[in-house]
Amino acid sequence: MKKWFYSLVAVPFLLVGCGDDPKVETLDTAEVPAIVDVHIQTAEQLNAGETIQLAARVTQDDEAVNDAKEVKFEVWESGLRDEGEMLDGELTEDGIYVADYTFDHDGVYYMFAHTTARGMHVMPKQELIVGNPDMSKVLEDTSSNSMEHDEESSEEKEDDHNH
Repeated sequence: MKKWFYSLVAVPFLLVGCGDDPKVETLDTAEVPAIVDVHIQTAEQLNAGETIQLAARVTQDDEAVNDAKEVKFEVWESGLRDEGEMLDGELTEDGIYVADYTFDHDGVYYMFAHTTARGMHVMPKQELIVGNPDMSKVLEDTSSNSMEHDEESSEEKEDDHNH
């Protein structure tokens, strides 16, 4: 009986003692970092056979991010994502990262600006119309807006080899 009594008396004191720690952060006082924004700067209408700059401006709180860990441009023709190319972006100025690219024929293309900066990964997607493509011959692009295709493609290829 005495053990129960001492337990009932001791527990509230322990709980009160734990609650007075001024170092404990609550959601109200914890800082949440601002979102990293990536705005694609490349025009949506382009010409085939000309070297163009794939470009994206990276900002956080409307200030240029010049220290992105990685900016890569993934480019593929509609319906052919597995045949796409990945290009490293280079910082030019004020958070603008670029890579030179030449589209060798008319078509509908897509581009991701894969950006890793300040602990975040952002990957906006943009459609690019190159030249005057015959829309009746353009393959439908069934790719998602994520990197899932890499895992699915690998699994499908393994299944094909196993059968």
